[in-house]
Amino acid sequence: MRKINDEEAKKILNQESKKITEDELRKILEKQRQIEDKFTSSGPLGKYVEDAKLLISIIKDYFNGSYKDIPWHSITAIAAALLYVLNPLDVIPDFIPVIGLLDDATVVAICLKLIEQDLQKYKDWKLKHIGDSF
Repeated sequence: MRKINDEEAKKILNQESKKITEDELRKILEKQRQIEDKFTSSGPLGKYVEDAKLLISIIKDYFNGSYKDIPWHSITAIAAALLYVLNPLDVIPDFIPVIGLLDDATVVAICLKLIEQDLQKYKDWKLKHIGDSF
């Protein structure tokens, strides 16, 4: 099994983000626990636990209307990355020990790079308006 590279991860995010609707955002919120569980398991996703909580928080705040100061393309990139992690049968199936989560970690890392400025803006807003509890 090979690891996917950054360009492949960007392509996946781009393709998947075009499919995102409000229903997918709802699905992320409904499956929040499952998504968080994937990040807290040992393996390559473990280093993104706090990022995952932040990404879910953005989706939640966007969905409920309390934070709309983020471009739709950033929301769709976040949603695509989280849904990719949730899908056990992605490019490298998750049931393959350790290696199965490498592609998930790469997709999340690319998403974080792509939305870095929007993420910082959201963190600043969150700290100012709500405090540091994500």
